[in-house]
Amino acid sequence: MEIKIKSLSSLDSIAIGNIIASHCYKGLVITLTGDLGAGKTTLVGGIAQGLGIKEKVTSPTFNILKCYFHKPLDLYHIDAYRLEDGTNKDIGLEEFIEGNGVCVIEWPNFIEEMIPEEKLNIEIHNLGDDKRELILTTKIKELELLLTQLWSNQNV
Repeated sequence: MEIKIKSLSSLDSIAIGNIIASHCYKGLVITLTGDLGAGKTTLVGGIAQGLGIKEKVTSPTFNILKCYFHKPLDLYHIDAYRLEDGTNKDIGLEEFIEGNGVCVIEWPNFIEEMIPEEKLNIEIHNLGDDKRELILTTKIKELELLLTQLWSNQNV
């Protein structure tokens, strides 16, 4: 299933992240694609907020992984951008991708072989200013309600 929605501001993107968080579950993998500055980390911040995480979410570009521990669901935020050259991939990321929380992966194309086929993929396109188009796709039956809810909110 696929839907396209628009975000008119970073606050919209955070609100979308909150809605996504309400459908998250242990073991869910969310991949984020989009150019630099597309708003991937802003969306992750919204997901974190929706999960009840109080820490400010920042891009883990230099760390590759940031963990936000919170009950009932932890959030694992991976930025695979620095793994572009194909080296240093054996750093234990699978432990978090297959872990006990929600794993959000920016630049998933650099670690494709580690990512399960069943995931929520979010492609973000910068439309200028603060406007974004988000294309959400998934084959996970349980997430069809999420996509329907996001689509309904968009078309009210």
